[in-house]
Amino acid sequence: MTQISYSRRGSGSPIVLVHGLGSRWQVFTPILDRLAEEHEVIAVDLPGFGDSPARDSVRPGPRGYADWLTTWLSDNDIRHPHVVGSSMGGGIAIELGRSGVASAVTAFSPVGFYGTVGRRWTQGLLTSMRGAARVAGPALDRAVDHRIGRFALLSTMFGKPDRVTPEAARTDLAGLAGATAFTAARDDFANYTLNPGDDFGALREIPVTIAWGTRDVVLIHRTQSARARAVLPFARHVDLPGCGHLPFSDEPDGCARLVLENVRQM
Repeated sequence: MTQISYSRRGSGSPIVLVHGLGSRWQVFTPILDRLAEEHEVIAVDLPGFGDSPARDSVRPGPRGYADWLTTWLSDNDIRHPHVVGSSMGGGIAIELGRSGVASAVTAFSPVGFYGTVGRRWTQGLLTSMRGAARVAGPALDRAVDHRIGRFALLSTMFGKPDRVTPEAARTDLAGLAGATAFTAARDDFANYTLNPGDDFGALREIPVTIAWGTRDVVLIHRTQSARARAVLPFARHVDLPGCGHLPFSDEPDGCARLVLENVRQM
């Protein structure tokens, strides 16, 4: 069986962390230990990302990965977890809530609330960043050693790039460059849009928090957060002032607190 890369630590009720397009489980490092003080925390590399090889049987994208993760969680005896997702992982978390797998959902800047223009912007921006990471890898590795370099290279993803360590920046860029399922997952965004009136099933019956960095330029905060409020009026919606698309190093205490508060609503 193909080995899936993941981190599992702590004890208590389970929290599962799911990364976004071109990312890997280490994106959650700033909040892992805080969550693990009270819970068992499982952060997983999706097939085709991080250190998990792609699988022919898995269709990359929010719904395909949600189907795969449903089976993987059961196989690893992880029952009714609180699922926390970032970007594409937020869409996966919503799908696991919809199907009744998740006991709670916290989604940071989830996909699915864009129109055609917004989706194409996101796809194009991430594709350009991936191309740069693949072509100029060694040069970027050196650039992130310096604060100015991190601002120049990471400001698209982070609201406060100076809080990202050089090691974390290199890991993020390597993950983006090496993601073998990137193209298929990116293209699947065209098949994933959430709309008012959709059947959200069990998602309506569990605690749901949607959090959005006000400086998110990947999934634009102003328009997509507003659409999320219209599509999911039963959820708790939170703005993260000054945070970017990946807010975990921008405001680790605030992000961890949001997750833990959502658990306590269960």
